[in-house]
Amino acid sequence: SALQCMPAAGAGLASAAAGAQRAAAATPAPRDKSRTDGYKVQRSDREWAYVLSGAQYNVLRQGGTERPNSSILVNEKRKGTFSCAGCGTPLYSSETKFNSGTGWPSFGLGLPGVEIEEVNPLVASFAGAELRCGTCGGHLGDRFLDGKLFLDTAAFESGTRHCIDGAALTFMPEGGGKDDMVFGDTPLKPAGAPPSEPDWLKPPPIKARAAS
Repeated sequence: SALQCMPAAGAGLASAAAGAQRAAAATPAPRDKSRTDGYKVQRSDREWAYVLSGAQYNVLRQGGTERPNSSILVNEKRKGTFSCAGCGTPLYSSETKFNSGTGWPSFGLGLPGVEIEEVNPLVASFAGAELRCGTCGGHLGDRFLDGKLFLDTAAFESGTRHCIDGAALTFMPEGGGKDDMVFGDTPLKPAGAPPSEPDWLKPPPIKARAAS
């Protein structure tokens, strides 16, 4: 998933990464750490598969990567908090979200609930470091040290870019209630797509007549 999160404009990536030494406000984790052992919230694979949607399970528990521009959270611009879809831990503030042009929700900095894989600086510069939920171990995406490429964003200030799979997150707008929660595995409608019809405008289903 790391290579898929690379921005289209790669010029100057090496120099920007070399100069980006400021660490994000998150917890480091040893490489190859178990996705289950040592985490506060633990479930069996069967339990995770039951409580998560297919897209959520693929990302959070299997480390999969969703297609770019597939999550509704790519275009989410309201104030609020992005949390783990598996356990509800707050992971990102809307204040650090920006448009990276990659097709995945992107942030310049994580909250303390984000766990960052410990890798050597060379690997971190070009291949990224895995990001997990520090409470349940769910895979979130990857962190890159190319934040200086994104002027006037939180990534430029931190020097890092968190490239996140939307399915791993939920979003709660500031001041919202549980009915206002947005699930990141909700598909992003293409630009210009017509709004869906309310049920009362849809024609009744046609039932096939039984053969006599």
